[in-house]
Amino acid sequence: MSTPRNLLRHNDLRFVSFARSLSAAEWQRPSLCTDWTNHEVLAHIVYGYQAPPVPMVTEMVRRGGSFDRANSALARQHAARHSPAGLLDDLTALIDAPRGIGRVFPPRLLLGDHVIHELDIALAIGREPDLPADALTAVLETQVRVPNPFIPARSRARGLTLHASDVGWRHGGTGPHVTGSAAHLASVLAGRPQALAHLDGDGVATLRARLCGASSE
Repeated sequence: MSTPRNLLRHNDLRFVSFARSLSAAEWQRPSLCTDWTNHEVLAHIVYGYQAPPVPMVTEMVRRGGSFDRANSALARQHAARHSPAGLLDDLTALIDAPRGIGRVFPPRLLLGDHVIHELDIALAIGREPDLPADALTAVLETQVRVPNPFIPARSRARGLTLHASDVGWRHGGTGPHVTGSAAHLASVLAGRPQALAHLDGDGVATLRARLCGASSE
């Protein structure tokens, strides 16, 4: 069985290949992440692989102690300094040699972050997601089982019966049902309401209500 670290590595290498196919105009399009363009989402992924702790803490102090505001600002700043092509070159190098917090951040959470942000980019420009089933299944399992202080996916899934019909993944069994592709389920659990239209079942209304007012960064 693949370890989270191996899943992360293989998925990131595949993501780089996908990302190099985007045009300059597509990089400037708004992503599914609030306030971020696709370029800024890419910058966030790359920055997370190399961020030294001190600048993050400093930015949080500047932003009133808010991690979300600091995270958003740092991504925009990093995108302003680096082109998409340069960021992808950096990412390719960092996959096997992460620095800063990228060296200690749990691989399963980092995989989830990278998969969700790839969906933020792909779905925003009308691309059909082409993520490996094992990576998507691992992300869904993490979302419904592992507490995440930044993205409350587990609480959004609580009490629901979820079925990713394309990869054969299921969670729950007695609550209202939600069925869809693994990519769309993962995107919604991460707080992206745009993918709700691709889900079916009597539990979709519950998910929609739980997403109201939620952050999508």
